[in-house]
Amino acid sequence: MKTKFLMFGLAAFATTFVSCKSEEEKRAEMTVDRYEKYVDSIANVSADEAKANWEEIDAEYARRTTDAEAALASMKDREAAQKRIDDKRTKYEELKTRYVTELEAAAAAADPRADLRRSFFGEANVGVDRNFDWVNKDNIVRVYNDFYNEFDKNKDNYSREDLDEIKAMYEALDARKNTVEKEGLSSADNRKIAEIKVKFAPKFRWERITSKADENKEAKDAAK
Repeated sequence: MKTKFLMFGLAAFATTFVSCKSEEEKRAEMTVDRYEKYVDSIANVSADEAKANWEEIDAEYARRTTDAEAALASMKDREAAQKRIDDKRTKYEELKTRYVTELEAAAAAADPRADLRRSFFGEANVGVDRNFDWVNKDNIVRVYNDFYNEFDKNKDNYSREDLDEIKAMYEALDARKNTVEKEGLSSADNRKIAEIKVKFAPKFRWERITSKADENKEAKDAAK
């Protein structure tokens, strides 16, 4: 009798285990399904709507990706499930590249000084906030030197508005230098920056003066 009860108990345990495992697999399958449907839904919304809500879309995608990858552990055919995730990831990255590129282009169009900042700092991320946190004791001399060389090369071509932006960028860079000095800027590099500043100051002052004079002349000519 005991043997029968023991066998029945083992059979019941095995059935429960299989059932639980089956439910776990079903939940994992649903998680991957939701991930796929989410990516497809992004492709089906209008471009304007997607771009307007891109930060939220990207954050939700990251969450669903994490859930889908965690669900792989419970999938019977992990290789097939991984391929489904990878296929949608490729689709998403294509959409992301498209929308982010369009958003950056729109931001540049809305910011007329973006090209000017890029000419001074290359692809370094200097936006309207003029954040120079990326400048440190190891690259600050190069940044100052590149800034001076760019100004010296094109100083005759800048408008009054350009010069105002250049002044603001220069002051923001100087403010960052004060922080970098406390973080270990060497005396030799400090002297090099001082030499660059001595060269830059009179040239910039002259361009500001002549730019103002040109503006006054143009205003007088227009009034005639």
